Amino acid sequence: MFERVREDIANILAKDPAARSALDVWLSYPGFHAVRLHRVANALWRRGFRRLARWVSHLSRFLTGIEIHPGAFIGRRVFIDHGMGVVIGETAEVQDDVTIYQGVTLGGTSLEKGVKRHPTIARGAIVSAGAKVLGGFTVGEGARVGSNAVVLKPVPPGATAVGIPARIITAEEQRRREATAQKMGFSAYGLSSNIDDPLVQAIHRMLDHIADQDERLNAICSALEAQGVACANLRRDTADLRQIDAMLDGE
Repeated sequence: MFERVREDIANILAKDPAARSALDVWLSYPGFHAVRLHRVANALWRRGFRRLARWVSHLSRFLTGIEIHPGAFIGRRVFIDHGMGVVIGETAEVQDDVTIYQGVTLGGTSLEKGVKRHPTIARGAIVSAGAKVLGGFTVGEGARVGSNAVVLKPVPPGATAVGIPARIITAEEQRRREATAQKMGFSAYGLSSNIDDPLVQAIHRMLDHIADQDERLNAICSALEAQGVACANLRRDTADLRQIDAMLDGE
């Protein structure tokens, strides 16, 4: 038990620059207190002391503002930062090294008893402030859920979910967008890729389309060059979006 406590404190000190010392964490971090009290409530729940487990959970909610059902699974080194308004349902699973911010709900969409109604948050995932993850699916290892997103379907490992309802941005998609933007001297992500703004979405779609065109053009050029046709002049950017970038920056 003491090893887990030391582990949790060290994890918070590593992840939160505002944490000054282990004593600070022990005395004034509600996320730390909520996880410690949940360990007690969960142990009681698994041993059949359901009413007492619910009372400990209720006490934890009163003291910390964080509601974790005693039946939920919480892994090691889980950091609930700030924590006010966090709700974690009965069949939720929060695996090791997950970070959860304030206002997050890990909820269910079914009223059927005896089934998994709440999400699994896989190892190393981050669920940002205000996000709602609803349903018995999995948010993959290392995935990120953006602030205020409403996630209703699985999130692949390493992907990002943003918007209402959430759309999934895979790691490969994000890498390709960033590469295309850098090539054109354009930074749509300066607007923040985690905003569900119609303008940002339109720019992202445009970058995706341009990237597809570039790939097809390069493939055609390679095929023509293999036949002895010079295509050097075709291998160039198809658009210059620097002016749009300046307009969006207010210049």
